[in-house]
Amino acid sequence: MTDMHKTFFSLATGLALTGFAVGAAEINTADDLKDPRLKASYGLGLQAFDSWKNQGADIDWDAYWRGIRDAKGGSQRLLTDAQIREAMTTFRTETQTRMKAKLEEDGARNKAASEKFLADNKGKEGVQTTASGLQYKVVKMGSGQKPTATDKVTVHYTGTLIDGKKFDSSVDRGQPATFPLGGVIKGWTEGLQLMPVGSKFTFFIPPDLAYGLRAPSTIGPNQALVFDVELLNIEATPPPQPVTSDIIKVPSADELAKGAKIEVIKAEEAQKLIEKEKNKQEPPK
Repeated sequence: MTDMHKTFFSLATGLALTGFAVGAAEINTADDLKDPRLKASYGLGLQAFDSWKNQGADIDWDAYWRGIRDAKGGSQRLLTDAQIREAMTTFRTETQTRMKAKLEEDGARNKAASEKFLADNKGKEGVQTTASGLQYKVVKMGSGQKPTATDKVTVHYTGTLIDGKKFDSSVDRGQPATFPLGGVIKGWTEGLQLMPVGSKFTFFIPPDLAYGLRAPSTIGPNQALVFDVELLNIEATPPPQPVTSDIIKVPSADELAKGAKIEVIKAEEAQKLIEKEKNKQEPPK
């Protein structure tokens, strides 16, 4: 089962469970949510509906709640399991097709707007552009060290779309973010390596250095992003310890059955293998 299929059916289950939880209660105001069970059920309903909406599912809610009532009350079901499976397959396919078309349409529109924004922004005072297309502006230049791609960094940031809409902010949360620099979007990995600790930069990140078509719903596909970033701290990754003892390589049961032997790799040979693999993974300088 694909991830999208799993999501589709887990959402269906979540909505069904939500229906069972709140179906017997009359909920009109926040005061009617008297205990954690009701509050959690209400929250699950909101989350499930938003998830369906983000999936582009065109739900008929009258039919949906009829299904809930029939299942809850033990009534005669209007469709057989086979009919439901067939309908769900068709419904899922239609939903995926519609969402793909919308993703491509929104992506093309956002890409055009992003390209125009970046072209106009490129000529503004103080804006610099790297070879990758990343644009940045120095707000304050710090005096500390610069991170490398393997370091962990702590930052404060605020992210907005090109229309100024804020979608995320560690500043608003009152808690800086700490993460490995190699585990974020390309624009951040590149841009933060330009910043000494104590610096404040503004990044203007093209879609291909951000989330591209796979952006979360709060951002949208092929959006250029604007980040105000302050680099607070660097935590360097410690170098790997050298191999000082022999390594015993034990084959799996299947490999042993095929004639493989237990192998002893001398420490110096193991170190050479590690260095060789490391050199393969490091990008050319």
